[in-house]
Amino acid sequence: MNQETMKRAKELVSQMTIEEKCSQMLHHAAAIDRLGIPKYCWWNEALHGVARAGQGTVFPQAIGLGATFDEKLVEEIGDATSTEGRGKFNEFSKHEDRDIYKGLTFWAPNVNIFRDPRWGRGHETYGEDPYLTGQLGMAYVRGLQGTDLDNPKAAACAKHFAVHSGPEADRHHFDAKVNDQDLYDTYLYAFKRLVKDAKVESVMGAYNRVNGEPACGSKRLLKDILRGDWGFEGHIVSDCWAIKDFHENHKVTTCEVESAALAVNNGCDLNCGCVYEKLIYAYKAGLVTEETITESVERLIELRLRLGTLPERGSKYDDISYDVVQSKEHVTLAIEAAKRSMVLLKNDGTLPLNKDSVKTIGVIGPNANSRMALVGNYEGTSGEYITVLEGIQRYVGDDTRVLYAEGAHLWKDRLQGLCEAKDGFAEAMIVAEHSDVVVLCVGLDATIEGEEGDAGNEFGSGDKKGLKLPGVQQDLVEAVTAIGKPVVLLVLAGSAMDLTWADENVNAIIQCWYPGARGGKAIASVLFGEDTPSGKLPLTFYKSDADLPPFEDYSMEGRTYRYFKGEPLYPFGYGLSYCQFEYLNAAVDKTEGCIGDKFKVSVTVKNNGKYKGHEAVQLYIKDVEASTRVANHTLRRIANIELLPRESKEVSFELGARDFAIIDEAGRCIVEPGKFKIFVGGQQPDTRSEQLTKKHCDSFDIELTGDTTEVEY
Repeated sequence: MNQETMKRAKELVSQMTIEEKCSQMLHHAAAIDRLGIPKYCWWNEALHGVARAGQGTVFPQAIGLGATFDEKLVEEIGDATSTEGRGKFNEFSKHEDRDIYKGLTFWAPNVNIFRDPRWGRGHETYGEDPYLTGQLGMAYVRGLQGTDLDNPKAAACAKHFAVHSGPEADRHHFDAKVNDQDLYDTYLYAFKRLVKDAKVESVMGAYNRVNGEPACGSKRLLKDILRGDWGFEGHIVSDCWAIKDFHENHKVTTCEVESAALAVNNGCDLNCGCVYEKLIYAYKAGLVTEETITESVERLIELRLRLGTLPERGSKYDDISYDVVQSKEHVTLAIEAAKRSMVLLKNDGTLPLNKDSVKTIGVIGPNANSRMALVGNYEGTSGEYITVLEGIQRYVGDDTRVLYAEGAHLWKDRLQGLCEAKDGFAEAMIVAEHSDVVVLCVGLDATIEGEEGDAGNEFGSGDKKGLKLPGVQQDLVEAVTAIGKPVVLLVLAGSAMDLTWADENVNAIIQCWYPGARGGKAIASVLFGEDTPSGKLPLTFYKSDADLPPFEDYSMEGRTYRYFKGEPLYPFGYGLSYCQFEYLNAAVDKTEGCIGDKFKVSVTVKNNGKYKGHEAVQLYIKDVEASTRVANHTLRRIANIELLPRESKEVSFELGARDFAIIDEAGRCIVEPGKFKIFVGGQQPDTRSEQLTKKHCDSFDIELTGDTTEVEY
């Protein structure tokens, strides 16, 4: 925290009345004209581009960015997003528009762990792995905020703190019970990285309780861990109307006055909602001191000064103009990110398609010509949308005929209300019969997979009831495949689906996620081999619902690649390519050392194929002789490299004590002496990945000596 701006913040706040101070702690902060403080709305969204405020470049949804395994790319997207945010803020301010979604405090990224594929908001995250989530979350924060934190381009926010990943329908009264081992091993790790390493400006609390305490008023989470253990100096904001849940749903307080006092006393500086309108009464009742209120307001004003939202202190970004919004460079970056996010799950040689030999293409399915299936949620408004159908039509031009049939509704059993069920099937089969190849587009969109209040119908407030394709989509897949033409299945969805039947019966499968407003252009370029899919799965695709523990159980036992004991359909870290990558000369500089020693792991990656492509190199570690429950293996390093045909590059990683550490039952981060295994390759070191890729990870046995040592978490 900048001492000069904090001094000035203290001076400004000292001139405020208690009522004026309270007015600054609501997301719609009031103007204080006599002090030269204009009104400001803290609520803005930028999950994958500036959202909900008109025009903006719509990048792939966060889960798609997770699939890139590429920190540099995600940071570039964060940088482009905050540049557009500045350009919009500067122009809005000139027009005295200080409404919601018009500020510089972006409530992103979402670094909750996607522990269960049924969670509707999982596509807002970077996946199921704490390390990957932390690395990409830090990259996005760096991009949003810039490197000069005394003059940030925007303010990022790590949300939702903490232990929050469904169920959506119960989030306002749910108590997430978690032991300390899972709390520190899984749920807090990415938040710690964003706070300590990326210096994120704010943290947002969650709706639910955590072990009995409401997250936005939790002494343990906010005061003991976030402020105390981690030394967080930024501001804490509640999720929207979460403090109202204290008395209405969690029943830990009896009224708004008590709820306001509980939240402020435990460090929640800013209320998204209206409960802090009653904060003045909590003060008058002696439930909260003016000193406590003053501390919160000083943090808020200090950030507003550094951002340049107060007239007395400008920003070096004041000259960014509206011309940056959806600039050619940003649109190109969004399309590139979409290409890089796609995960090739199966390919029998059908892909890439040959534009010259395919004369008629059948494009079928509820997501084939859907704009909703492009953008996910928390999205901006694009100046152009390119659906899958439109992308293919543009790519092949007039020389190739493109037929289209919607085939089925996304989740209803018919397209037209007066028709019989499966009323689109006949047309879909006709199209398939008249085509050389079928591109079948299925999945979900954010109207049925998302946040409680935004999504719903029969899916339960945005959560999925299970992993099967909704409505009659599975029947459509089977009916079209039965025609006998080559079928390329494109899945536009933000979470893992049950693709067991498709894996056995269709020719190729690409997980496209929600690829952004112009995603159809990116998909077409990948289908026809202009670009190669290079994404890796940031979450496990299970074979069926039967593999999942109860949704409400927050224990990590049996969840994600780290603790799942069964065989997945498609593993975390898996993804095929049109390239043929070979791993050569893997080495570690030593196989034995003391706890605290550094180890260097290196490997050469060669592209033996005829396509240029990216490869996500992954390093995993397993503690073989741990004294407590540990993961099957844990991702500890990633590196994304681009290789031309026949090109080779060496990748090296340095490992230290924290990389060999485990979390014990007490939540301590410790390194124990004993044997470890290091794995490096283009996938995780599991049997199913080897079956699918016909490749294996190189591995090394390491022994650490010395006494058990506690290291910084």
